[in-house]
Amino acid sequence: MKRVKSDSNVQITCLIISSLLLMILVVLPLITLFAKAFVGYDGNFAGLSNFIKYFTTPNLTNSLFNTIFISTSTAIISVLLAFLYAYAITRTEVKCKRMFKFTSMLPLFAPTMMLGIGLIYLFGNQGIFTQMGIKLPLYGPLGIIISEIIYTFPQTFLVLLVSFSYADNRLYEVAEVMGTSPIKTFFTITLPSVKYGLISSIFIAFSLSFTDFGAPKVIGGNYNVLATDIYKRVIGQQDFIMGAVVGIILMLPAILSFTVDRLTQSKNHSMASSKSIDYKIKPNKCRDVVFTVYCTVINLLIFTLLGTVAFASVVKLWPYDKNLTLMHYFTDSPAIGGISSFCNSLIIASLTAVIGTTFVFINAYLVEKTRRAEALKQVVYFLSILPIALPGLAIGISYIFFFNAEQNPLNMIYGSVWILLLANLIHFYSVPFVTATSYLKKLDKEFEIVSESMKVPFYKTFYKITVPMCLPGILEIAVYLFVNAMVTISAVIFLYPAQFKLAAIAIVNLEDAGDIAPAAAISVLIILTNVIVRVLYELINKKITNSNRLCHV
Repeated sequence: MKRVKSDSNVQITCLIISSLLLMILVVLPLITLFAKAFVGYDGNFAGLSNFIKYFTTPNLTNSLFNTIFISTSTAIISVLLAFLYAYAITRTEVKCKRMFKFTSMLPLFAPTMMLGIGLIYLFGNQGIFTQMGIKLPLYGPLGIIISEIIYTFPQTFLVLLVSFSYADNRLYEVAEVMGTSPIKTFFTITLPSVKYGLISSIFIAFSLSFTDFGAPKVIGGNYNVLATDIYKRVIGQQDFIMGAVVGIILMLPAILSFTVDRLTQSKNHSMASSKSIDYKIKPNKCRDVVFTVYCTVINLLIFTLLGTVAFASVVKLWPYDKNLTLMHYFTDSPAIGGISSFCNSLIIASLTAVIGTTFVFINAYLVEKTRRAEALKQVVYFLSILPIALPGLAIGISYIFFFNAEQNPLNMIYGSVWILLLANLIHFYSVPFVTATSYLKKLDKEFEIVSESMKVPFYKTFYKITVPMCLPGILEIAVYLFVNAMVTISAVIFLYPAQFKLAAIAIVNLEDAGDIAPAAAISVLIILTNVIVRVLYELINKKITNSNRLCHV
């Protein structure tokens, strides 16, 4: 009995520490951001005057309308393309499904700046297609929309892929018996069955493009959007107050997207029941050929864009000297960055993966396995899912206000490597937390009960039973954090120390300086690193799965 009480007290203490850390890293910076938005330039309370000024300044409101236009266009086109792609993978017999799934994920492994750079090499003033006579008004809304479609396509595809998996073949059998036409079946059965996934994917695509900084910065030209606006306000004009206002506006679609996703998630899951029968694909050669061609075209577009960047990274001076060289991979500058920045990103991504995974999994374990302190568990859970509604730029600027305050005892973190780690951790915290809780929910509660009856300390049960059984999920979380820490720019653009630039920052700096080939080289290094990490994860996960099967046998 004493052992059980002692373990429970330790778990509750850990929950208190966890809630305090999340308060410091999430809530207090947000409060500081909101407070800054309601303070005038004289330091006194200004009410809504800063917001009124924003919405009555034509240049600023133009950025808002531009952002809404970009995000709406991106969401419509991206979801339409992803819908057809997910349908092809789940409802037809296209060839090479596994390859199509993996290659559609490649844009996730690349920074959004890379997509813009690829478009410049294809359709820019000296682009490959431009020299062939195919000219596009690339620098502006068109270029941004194309980049954002490629950037959001994998996320919307994954959501719709899950939605299409909730299919009951009995409904289709009844429709066939009743002589319902395929088109009517599509609109009365297929479309309603994925409507919640469609709604979620639309809001996800809208939110991601609304808050993205990389693509508009590289290929936006003079076409201002909110993300570049906040950058110019904070970095260029040192206007932190208006930067705070824009930061709050950036949060609105992310909060709306999060709310819609939470409301639709339970309804989406409720469509599957124990009596459901998996969807059976009926042979249709014409349909399969059409969708195979469609998937192939999508993959060709992705490979063309990424392949062009890879080719440009080894060309000496495009388009004047097309001799091959590796010199761009070794470009480095203390002021701009280069190969050293890539090494810095490896360090930060590795730290984020190790420390972040440990923090996330322990918090998820405490929330799922602690038997007492229900109210405290709910607090930690709420603080853990809150960051999903926060765009990276909002996190970055809030960290400036909070950690740079002289009266803050944590002021020493500002301007150090650790603030980059913390910003990345909070930016990507919520998805791994939900993943960890999902894995922990699958574990039988009998493990803890038996351990308590045998007076085994909970921490021994944790690392001898819980961790090994959740190892695939832990590795998945680590890969997720590593990949996102390698490609992100929005959360760290305001925070990086001058002597410790990251790869994504170096890409922006090099592009600004006109050194696009070195920027392409760093982009290639990032995507190669992320692909290698992902492949290693798949191999390790496969080995763990096979080992578990042998153990069960």
